[in-house]
Amino acid sequence: MSGGRDAVLQFTYAEALVDGKRVKGNRNETAGKQIMGIRDRYISDGGVARVYSPLHYRTFRYIALDIETGPETLVIDSLGSVFTGYPFRELAGFASDDAGLRKIWETGWRTARLCAMDTYMDCPYYEQLQYVGDTRIQALVSLYVSGDDRLMRKSIEDISHSFIPEGLTQSRYPSRDLQVIPTFSLWWVCMLHDYYMHQQDDDFIRSHLNGVENVLRWYASKLDKDGMLGPLSWWQFVDWSWPWVDSIRVGGVPPGASRGGSSVISLQYAYTLRRAAVLMKAYGREKLAGEYAAAADRICRETYRRCFDESRGLMADTPEKNSYSQHASILAILTDALPEKEQVDLLDKVMTDKSLTQATYYFKFYLFEAMRKTGTGNRFLGQLKPWYDMLDIGLTTFAENPEPTRSDCHAWSASPVYELLSLTAGIEPAAPGFREVRIRPHPGHLNSVQAKVPLPAGMVSLDWKKETSGIRAIVEMPSGVKGTLEWGGKSWPLQPGRNELRLQ
Repeated sequence: MSGGRDAVLQFTYAEALVDGKRVKGNRNETAGKQIMGIRDRYISDGGVARVYSPLHYRTFRYIALDIETGPETLVIDSLGSVFTGYPFRELAGFASDDAGLRKIWETGWRTARLCAMDTYMDCPYYEQLQYVGDTRIQALVSLYVSGDDRLMRKSIEDISHSFIPEGLTQSRYPSRDLQVIPTFSLWWVCMLHDYYMHQQDDDFIRSHLNGVENVLRWYASKLDKDGMLGPLSWWQFVDWSWPWVDSIRVGGVPPGASRGGSSVISLQYAYTLRRAAVLMKAYGREKLAGEYAAAADRICRETYRRCFDESRGLMADTPEKNSYSQHASILAILTDALPEKEQVDLLDKVMTDKSLTQATYYFKFYLFEAMRKTGTGNRFLGQLKPWYDMLDIGLTTFAENPEPTRSDCHAWSASPVYELLSLTAGIEPAAPGFREVRIRPHPGHLNSVQAKVPLPAGMVSLDWKKETSGIRAIVEMPSGVKGTLEWGGKSWPLQPGRNELRLQ
């Protein structure tokens, strides 16, 4: 800008406009709305061609510019913005005969990109912090879409630098303020297992095994005499499904966390122990692997004994059996806390019983994983209504929570992008480091699916289509990588190069 000495320019940045009651409503609507948000204030010195920009990036969908001039004329020569973010490349792809899924893909990937800078972060507008629970999901999304593992490695390393003397990681790091969410320390362990399955760097994984031991030792010290977790300290966040409590400044904590007997957190601990056992066995710590596997079995057995309600066919949140959530039963499935033959029936109840405490967008990732485990992934596409609902009210990124939500851009809600590739198209690692591939399509109502995913060894692609004579599947495998395609209870071997199959 030029001239206009002492003129004041105020920029206000917001993800959405609000009405008089601070309700966002449809994000596309502007009539009767006002802007509230972060502000920058510039005062002109009257010089020619002055250039101003913030010292840190700004996030916005809407900008308001308020100008107050003095006696001199102010000229704004130009106003612009430059996109910034981690330089992910969109190498993966997903297409189908359902055009709506294209919008889910585009919006989800935009959300994930906007939540990645020099670290992953929960949201670009508010905290801008690398929370572990969020980051586990973000890392899988970006790894499947871009094949770039550098930010995932960095996030695992960052969190490993945050350990406190008790043996827990901090909930988000780097951060100047201490915050500890022990359940997020468990997700950090799971992130290391995710990396082990999808990428190839034994030295990197081995360097973090002592940290894994520290986290699991803290939880082991909290087990009660009956084999479940007793009273737990710090903030035992699981999902925003449980309300915020102003008096103690926490929310998202399931019943039983503070006084003991939480089936949800006990089973999350068992879920993590099973993954840690795999890591320890792979890197020569067989004794510890056996201890972790045995501990997971014991926790699952005792949690089932004390918390499974035979009359309702559901896992209760606590042994008192006076509250029930989707979360407890989802984790019961993921940990094999109940017999495999009963898991599909339990998942049916989880998805249909509206009296259960419902998972929000964040924990639906684990609902989708339960579908994968039970072989019921054809249900996944039918669970995307909440994401379509966000698009219907004008969101251009996916929000933190169902309405009313604070953050309009929250990367944990981008999980459908990962699921479209790994569940709908069914492209999964069949061996550590993605050295082998298993393809188990769950197309649901779709008549055609085309997908490609970058692996460490190269690109794998699937072209699956219903034809009058049956189902045709063309799979392109990278050099040096073998795999299998599973369909209808049958399995076909996949070799490097082009594989054309007829599935019945």
